[in-house]
Amino acid sequence: MNGWVSDSRHPDPSSIVALRADLAAAGYTADAVRAAWGALADDAIGRGLLAPARRGLADRADALAVLCRLLFLGDPASVTDVDAALPTAGAAGLERLGLVRLGADTVTPTALLRPQGYADAGGSGQWWIVSDLDEAALGGALPTGHVLGVGGASLTLAGLQLDTPAQRVLDLGTGCGIQALRARRSAPRVVATDVSERALRFTLLNAALNDVDGVEVRHGSLFEPVAGEEFDRVVSNPPFVITPRVAGVPEYEYRDAGFAGDDLVAAFVSGVGDVLAPGGTAQLLGNWEYREDADGLERVRAWVAASAHPLDAWIVERERLDPLAYAELWVRDGGTTPGSPEYARLIDAWLADFAERGVTSVGFGYLLLRRTPIGMPPLARYERVTQPVGGALGTHLGEALAAWDRLGLLDDDALADTTVIVGPDVTEARHHRPGAEEPSVIELHQGGGFGRVLNVDPALAALVGASDGDLPLGVLIDAIADLLEVDAGALRADLLPRVRELVFTGFLRLV
Repeated sequence: MNGWVSDSRHPDPSSIVALRADLAAAGYTADAVRAAWGALADDAIGRGLLAPARRGLADRADALAVLCRLLFLGDPASVTDVDAALPTAGAAGLERLGLVRLGADTVTPTALLRPQGYADAGGSGQWWIVSDLDEAALGGALPTGHVLGVGGASLTLAGLQLDTPAQRVLDLGTGCGIQALRARRSAPRVVATDVSERALRFTLLNAALNDVDGVEVRHGSLFEPVAGEEFDRVVSNPPFVITPRVAGVPEYEYRDAGFAGDDLVAAFVSGVGDVLAPGGTAQLLGNWEYREDADGLERVRAWVAASAHPLDAWIVERERLDPLAYAELWVRDGGTTPGSPEYARLIDAWLADFAERGVTSVGFGYLLLRRTPIGMPPLARYERVTQPVGGALGTHLGEALAAWDRLGLLDDDALADTTVIVGPDVTEARHHRPGAEEPSVIELHQGGGFGRVLNVDPALAALVGASDGDLPLGVLIDAIADLLEVDAGALRADLLPRVRELVFTGFLRLV
């Protein structure tokens, strides 16, 4: 990027202030942009198709339309139109910030600046996020030093971030800085690292543009820039994509850190304990290989065990792809056209790489790690959750960790003396065979969290139904045992472990 202050990563402050004011005055928000070209065009943009949006703006020359074309779609504009749309910053201000290249009467974008809405436990709002031109704007394959904008994976991780307060957060592999901005909402200090100087400049630009302080950037790989330091939280959307290490295969900085196979995620998991304060948490997205001789989640379990510090682990596999589907996903992501000779060559390189290691599939999911608090039982949960999940999960994950800690202090006798209530998003469904008086299937449905559906027996269904915070669990279980004419002690031994699971997953809540 050009236009940066000499010998500094920091953008020109006066240009930032001017641009921020102009964007606000023009109403350059996510909702306004979406309304400007309509729902169909907005959906098409998500698929890399810009023509419908261009048609939607064809008859408009107002400031919002000019900014949509120039900064969102990456189309050139006249200096006159840009100066009118940004009366304070002007086209010259965009050039000083490295966002455009000026010609005689033409402004050519060199980056995208898009509005992005957010919502978390602290409220809702929007950011303006600067990133490199994407493949739709470029009209071809991405350069290997590309700095990615806000995509599905980054939004997923932002939604997963815990919203409990922290003092210091590390955003490892910050990219354009979206995770750093999200982390800053719950922590006064954020250190953002990346192997790309270009990414660090985008991060500082985005922090300045959104008037966010407390973000420090450092250059380097993995934990090298913060060696010897500790953080309350680490977040990372790391460059975890599995890429063949052979000549002729592009290595994109935003998705590829130069490791073989899934070694990057393994290095993160086994090493993150060194920079976590006791009780500190780490959250990341990642891939793991399934091999002919090894289950993918069991390989992740081995990485956790290799940590020098005991780690709690909650690993959620959301998807699993076979080698061909995985290769096609990332070759297309780089902008290579399906059906071309180059596409076929790259696909074959991926398949040969997988075959060499005996990879049968690749899992993708969420990793929540915590440096196990002293005196607490370790959390070791490795699960596959493939159903659709709606909304951000950060609050749910935080509540689950808090529930785990409370449960860890309660033996079964203490748990039996505790009262619980049903989660507000829980419903029950009963299925009967025609003419049958008793249900053949009883299900508990969770409306929030991971949207789990559990089959339960009549005893557990009765306990959940009676859990209104009035009577202790032990009293309720004894009453149910009397009703069902079963041994109360045996029923307690059966139900209390399942109550622990229901509390952790959010079906029940400790009072």
